[in-house]
Amino acid sequence: MIVDMPATSTSQVSKKLVQLREQGGVLALGRVLTLVVVTDDTTSTENAIESANAASRQHPCRVIVLVRGARQAAARLDAQIRVGGDAGASEVIVLRGYGPQASAEAGASMAVPMLLPDAPVVAWWPNTAPAVPAHDPVGQLTHRRITDAAAEKHPLRALEQRASNYVPGDSDLAWTRLTLWRALLAAALDQPPYEDVTSADVDGEADSPSTDLLAGWLASRLPVPVKRTKIGAAGGVHSVRLNRPSGPIELIRPDAKIGSLTQPGQPQRRVTLQRRSLSDCLSEELRRLEPDEVYAEALAGMARVRRGRVPSGSRR
Repeated sequence: MIVDMPATSTSQVSKKLVQLREQGGVLALGRVLTLVVVTDDTTSTENAIESANAASRQHPCRVIVLVRGARQAAARLDAQIRVGGDAGASEVIVLRGYGPQASAEAGASMAVPMLLPDAPVVAWWPNTAPAVPAHDPVGQLTHRRITDAAAEKHPLRALEQRASNYVPGDSDLAWTRLTLWRALLAAALDQPPYEDVTSADVDGEADSPSTDLLAGWLASRLPVPVKRTKIGAAGGVHSVRLNRPSGPIELIRPDAKIGSLTQPGQPQRRVTLQRRSLSDCLSEELRRLEPDEVYAEALAGMARVRRGRVPSGSRR
C-alpha cells in the first residue's frame, strides 16, 4: 500500500503512521534499525528504495528517504508512506523537501521524529555524499554512515576525501564490493607452500575506487611493495598478483563476471566474481553496526601504494 501526502508536515506523517498501525498492525514492530537514505530528486531514488527494500528482508527496518528537491522552489514537504508489499520487510517513509526544506539541516529535523526509539540509526548516501559524513546533520544522528565513492562524479577524489576525513562508523560500498576478492586471496595464502609474499600488483579501471581500496588493504596487511596500475578494462578490479619465490598467486577477472585463480602446484580454478548488486552490498553493511577497523586500515594503506601503468601489450 502506498499513501501519498502532498504539501504536508512531519506531524501529519507521524499521525498517519499511527493510524495505519492501528488499522493494520504492520508498522514499527520487530524493526531492528532505522535506515536513513539521503538522495537527490532523480530517477536513482527509486533504485535506492528498491535496494533498501531488498536489504530489509534480512534486516527489518524503518526506511526514511530524504529526497532533496529543487532548492529554488517554494518551501514544501511532500510525503509518501509505503507499507506491505510495496515496502519489503520494512516500512518506507519518503520525505521530499523543496526550497528551504531541501537543506541537510531540514532533512535531519524531518528525520528525527520518524526514528524508531531505542534502535540503531544508519545513514546511506547512494549518490553524492558530504565531504565529512560524520559532521553532516544527518550523519550526526547515526551509528553508521554508508557512502558509495563509485557513484560520485569523481570517484577517486571522493575516496581520497573518505581517507582524509575518516571517522569510526564510516564505510563505503566500494569496500563492500571487495568481500569476495579479499576472501579468495586470504584463502589462497592459507594453502601450501606458505611462503611470504615479496610484492603485489593490483590492476583495475582508472577510476575504480574498489581497486584503490584493494591495493590499500594489501599494503596495510603485507609489509611488501604494492603497485596499483590502471588499465582500460571496464568493471572495476581486473587482477591481483601476489608474488612469491615459488611463483605468483594470480586472481584475474577479465569480464567482470567470472574470474580465474592460479597458484603454483595447483590447477587453475574458475571462480565467481560477478559485480555484487547494490542490495547485496547494503545488506552486508547493515550486518555490522560497530566501526569497520579493516576498512579504516585499507584507507590508510592507500598512501603506501605505488602507482603506474601496465605497459602496452602486457595485459595479464
